[in-house]
Amino acid sequence: MKLTPSQTVGPFFSHALPYPHDWELVPPGHPGAITLTGRVLDGAGEPVPDALLELWLGHAGDRGALLRGDGQVSGFGRCATAPDGSFRFRTVRPEGGYLSLQVFARGLLRSLLTRVYLEDRPDPLLDGLEPERRGTLIATGSGDLDRYEFDVRLQGDGETVFLDF
Repeated sequence: MKLTPSQTVGPFFSHALPYPHDWELVPPGHPGAITLTGRVLDGAGEPVPDALLELWLGHAGDRGALLRGDGQVSGFGRCATAPDGSFRFRTVRPEGGYLSLQVFARGLLRSLLTRVYLEDRPDPLLDGLEPERRGTLIATGSGDLDRYEFDVRLQGDGETVFLDF
């Protein structure tokens, strides 16, 4: 028998995956908290209203992946996109220099993995990319130091760099 390709069914993300405060890796008012916002866009630049994103701190240390409450920092958060393709996360600055972002969306047979760097700094992955591709992994500050914007472009002009895993 030959192997058959994966098939996409759904997405059914709204059925069981979201949970209360899923986009909050830290509670409101947490010292050093940052907010990451952005949009998921398709190849034509149109918003993807039904994507699901998972954000992981690069090095969560001794933080539990799903710890919530009592001022604890979680190493993991999840956010469904809004009708305009937007998402947001409240987290802390990553110890390893980047946040890991996994994207699930209609039409994808496998999820996509990328990184979100809060600054352009020396890094083995960034250093190996052409300048225009490098910029697709760097979030931009929005005026104050605790807010960043990062758009995910699934294909086409300005396509985000995705990692093979």
